[in-house]
Amino acid sequence: MINRRKFSQLLGLTASSVLFPAFVVNAKSYLTSQQAKQLLWEDKTMTQIAVELTQDQVKAIQSASDVRVRNPNMQVWKVEGGGWFIIDQIIGKHENIDMAFAYHADGTVKGFEILTYRETYGFEVNNPKWRMQFHGKNHSQHLKLDHQIKNISGATLSCRHITDGINRLNHTWNLVLQHLG
Repeated sequence: MINRRKFSQLLGLTASSVLFPAFVVNAKSYLTSQQAKQLLWEDKTMTQIAVELTQDQVKAIQSASDVRVRNPNMQVWKVEGGGWFIIDQIIGKHENIDMAFAYHADGTVKGFEILTYRETYGFEVNNPKWRMQFHGKNHSQHLKLDHQIKNISGATLSCRHITDGINRLNHTWNLVLQHLG
């Protein structure tokens, strides 16, 4: 027989598990930044450049891309022989997606890799065929999901936010990076 105290404790634990369910974080790490550098640029030498966007640059990028700049401090490397390597975060549905981007010297997308994906679903955005849609795109093309970029059912918000993030970085290249030499 359970006494009143034990019953109250058991009832409290049961109620708290219903009212406050445990949230499971389902992060999948695909690559380190070093592995992404190797994949995107092979053995080319890179020089890290400190880039802190000014308020005017942030406003210009946001105006051109229609995407909010969440962090004015960028992780950017200039690649030997031209080109850029950028580590950035894009919001998925709820969580950040850590990504690495490669740009040719002319500002066209060379490719990108997902480093860490923290959402519980929508990981299909890491499919190489889907990611290939962005290759060769630049700031002159405002990319839209379901227009130039195909959507993935079940990953719509991640698809939309990656597309928005690439639009933002395309305009960042055009307005800031290309002028850094």
